[in-house]
Amino acid sequence: MNLSENEGYNLLVKAILSLNTKEECDAFLEDIMTKKEVLDIAQRLLVAKMLSEQTVYNKIVEETGASTATISRVNRSFLYGAGGYKRALEAIAEEEK
Repeated sequence: MNLSENEGYNLLVKAILSLNTKEECDAFLEDIMTKKEVLDIAQRLLVAKMLSEQTVYNKIVEETGASTATISRVNRSFLYGAGGYKRALEAIAEEEK
């Protein structure tokens, strides 16, 4: 099944796109996910950032606590996925300039 054909998925995307402030995003994430789920996703994004900076696996493990299996999965998505990690990290970098 294509995710974009799923009503719940589309609602989630619309909900995320409707958020305008950090406070709104914090509240939404707190309501929709457990603290562990939020931290797991945050860890994956940090791993992707470190991979984009060509950080070696051992250093990523040390700094993030991510398993090598998680790092490998993120790396595969980062290199061969839909480009979501790269686009998000590029947008963050532009915003921080």
